[in-house]
Amino acid sequence: MSCPFDEEQLTQLKTFVELCKNQPLILQHPKLSFFKDYLVSLGVSLPTATFGTKTFAPAGDGNSQSNVGDSAKEPSSESEDEPESDVELDMEGVIEGDPSEATQEMGDETKEPTDEERDQSDEKRSEAMKAFSEQNYEEAIKAYTEAIKLNPSSALLFAKRGQVFLKLNKLYACIKDCTHALKLNCDSAAAYKFRGRAYRLLGKFEESSHDLCESLKIDYDDQTNEWLNEVKPNAEKLRQHKLTVQRKKEEKERRDKIRRARKAQEARAKAAREQEANANATGMPGMGGMPGMGGMPGMGGMPGMGGMPGMGGMPGSGGGMFDSENLVKLLSDPEIMAALQDPEVTKAFYDVSSNPANFAKYQNNPRVASVLEMLQKKFGDQCGPNLGGANPGAGPEGPKPFDDDVGLD
Repeated sequence: MSCPFDEEQLTQLKTFVELCKNQPLILQHPKLSFFKDYLVSLGVSLPTATFGTKTFAPAGDGNSQSNVGDSAKEPSSESEDEPESDVELDMEGVIEGDPSEATQEMGDETKEPTDEERDQSDEKRSEAMKAFSEQNYEEAIKAYTEAIKLNPSSALLFAKRGQVFLKLNKLYACIKDCTHALKLNCDSAAAYKFRGRAYRLLGKFEESSHDLCESLKIDYDDQTNEWLNEVKPNAEKLRQHKLTVQRKKEEKERRDKIRRARKAQEARAKAAREQEANANATGMPGMGGMPGMGGMPGMGGMPGMGGMPGMGGMPGSGGGMFDSENLVKLLSDPEIMAALQDPEVTKAFYDVSSNPANFAKYQNNPRVASVLEMLQKKFGDQCGPNLGGANPGAGPEGPKPFDDDVGLD
C-alpha cells in the first residue's frame, strides 16, 4: 500500500507529533477533540487539563501552507530563555567550613611499618579512643596522628581521626582524612559515613546522600540511616531539578532542530517558486499562435514559442504569402522574430497578411513600416507585390485572385 501523503504533509505530521511529545496537554484542546477521541478509542491514557479557547490562536489564514508547522512554535522565546529558578532547600544545620583547616599530618605513604610499630600504633589508637570518649577531642587528634605516623597504611586510623574532626566541625579536615581512608580501603563504611555527614553539614546534599548510601551498603548502621533520611528530601529535590533542567535543555534543542528544519523547508520552497517565476518570465509569454492565420500542415510550433502555426494563403498574393521554405526562414530569422515581439507590429503584420491594401494604414507608423519593408527586402516577391506600398485600386477586398483556368483552352 502506497503512502497517501506527500513529503510536505509527512513533514507537517512529524512536526505535530513532536509538539504532542513536548506538550501532551495540547491534546485536550477543543479543536483537537477528534484526535483525542481516536487516541482514547485505542486505549491511550491522556493527561487531563482544561483549556480556554483564548489560550490558542486561530488556525491561521489562507496564506499559510502549514498550519500544523506554525503551531510547532509552542512556547514563546521568553519562556525558552527564562532562567531556571533556584531549588528551595532546607538549609537548617548547614555551616560554613574552612578549607584551610585541612592541614593535618598524613604520614609517609611509602612506609612499611614493622610489627613493633603496629603494636605501638594500636596503643596510640587506644589512647585516642579514650580521649574521644571523654570528649577531649584535641588530645584524641594528637593520639590518632601519632598512631598514623607509626602505621600510615591503616584506613581505620584515618577514618577515626576524621570522626574527631567532624566533632570539632572541621569539616574539610574530616573529608580529607576519610577520602584518604577510602583510597587505602574502598570498602571502609566508617569513612563513607563520616564523610557523608561532613558533606551534609556543608550543604552538599547529593554528595552526602551518595556516601551515606554506600556506607549502608557495606555495613548497616542506625545512625547512618538516620543521617541519610535527613538529607534525602534535599537530595531528591536537587536530583529532580537537574532532571528538569536536562529535560528542558533537550526540549529546547529539539524545538530548535524543528525550527531549523522548517526554515530550511520554507527556504527551499521559496527558491523553487522563484525559479519557477524566472522560468515563466523567460518563456516569452504571449507568443502563442497568431489567431486566424490558418495553418500550414507539417509546420509544427517552434519550441519555446508556444507554436506559431503556418500562415495560410493571403488574398492577392498568388496562393500564399510565404511558401514552406521561406516560412521556415522567417521563423528562424532572429531579427524578424524580435520585431514580432512588439504586439503592435504583430497586429499590423496580421492585418496586412489578411489584406495587403491595409498597408496604407501603417505607412505613417515608422516601426510597422520598417518591419514590413524588412520583410520585403528579405523575401522579395514572396511578400506579395503590394507589401511595399499600398495599392489604392485594390479596395478593401484586395486584388482579384489569379485565375488558374486561363490558357487551358
